[in-house]
Amino acid sequence: MKWRVVLEPDSEISEWAVWCPELPGCLSAGTTEEEALNNIREAIELYLQPDAIELLPGALVREVILG
Repeated sequence: MKWRVVLEPDSEISEWAVWCPELPGCLSAGTTEEEALNNIREAIELYLQPDAIELLPGALVREVILG
């Protein structure tokens, strides 16, 4: 699976900030471009992990289609 990421140099702390525009709040950083890319890979994997949810008895789960 491919994701677009944006790398931005932060001159104040000499690191690379990196974020994924398609995943709001999914961001990371690293001291090198390579480290930042490795860190955002991990951040994306964690972001995409489903959260365990507890449902009440009788709850229904459905999917909806947009557009």
